[in-house]
Amino acid sequence: MRHGKKFNHLSRTASHRDAMLSNMAISLIMHKRITTTLAKAKALKKFVEPLMTKAKQDTTNARRVVFSHLQNKYAITELFQIIAPKIADRPGGYTRIIKTGFRKGDMAPICFIELVDFDENMAKAQKKATRTRRSRKSNAAAPAAEAPAATEAPAAEEANAE
Repeated sequence: MRHGKKFNHLSRTASHRDAMLSNMAISLIMHKRITTTLAKAKALKKFVEPLMTKAKQDTTNARRVVFSHLQNKYAITELFQIIAPKIADRPGGYTRIIKTGFRKGDMAPICFIELVDFDENMAKAQKKATRTRRSRKSNAAAPAAEAPAATEAPAAEEANAE
């Protein structure tokens, strides 16, 4: 019976689950956004958020505790030097899960999990990629329309001066 056992076992042994969550947490810290199934993302959120809270205090003990979970010194450096200062004033909720649909092979719900404070960089990159030709023409036509009006105004002032 599983009375009082509230976390998702993800159909894996404890060692496999720990290794998988550790690897996913390292990928999330290094890439700021990963795509996975909804169940794994929810389990990862419960795994990584306490580590991020621990990373707010940059002490030797905090680094050792986080390293015992992640076992990757590059991810630890990234977490403590880049991510921790950005989340210092946030009281929790460091990750966001956004559902994207279903996987084609087995209809598993797919989502991506991302770090909340690092979304603006990706949003800027996506805006540049989603421009259309029409928006560029309207932006290019507006300065061109203003340019002849600007050249006519000095000519009209010269005619009035004479």
